[in-house]
Amino acid sequence: MPLNQFVADYQLNASKKIVYAYLSTASGLQEWFADEVRINEDKTFIFNFDQEDHFAKQTTLKANLHIRWDFFDPKNPSLGKGSFIEFKLDEAELTHSLFLKVIDQSNFYPVEELAGIWEGLISKLKQIIGA
Repeated sequence: MPLNQFVADYQLNASKKIVYAYLSTASGLQEWFADEVRINEDKTFIFNFDQEDHFAKQTTLKANLHIRWDFFDPKNPSLGKGSFIEFKLDEAELTHSLFLKVIDQSNFYPVEELAGIWEGLISKLKQIIGA
């Protein structure tokens, strides 16, 4: 079954360092992205949404720029293959505006529904960081 891919850019009025902390740490993500975020001994991130755990490996990490998690099912590793969430930060040279690019690829929700979900999540993030 083909995966849905949602891609959107959001303008944030905050510094890269502040935003990156909310994108890359379990405590930061837990404030706006998931109900609970844990990291186990294998450095697997466990995102809990609505009392359901979702497992992901951090596969890309570039400080203050880029982070990606590839999701998997620990009981059936091939099941979640190809599902990921990626965040990229980019600062416009001329205006110094900060943009967050979100790439969400999965079959959990249709793309139209993901647009609403991400609007709500980014709105919550903006409220927390004062953007």
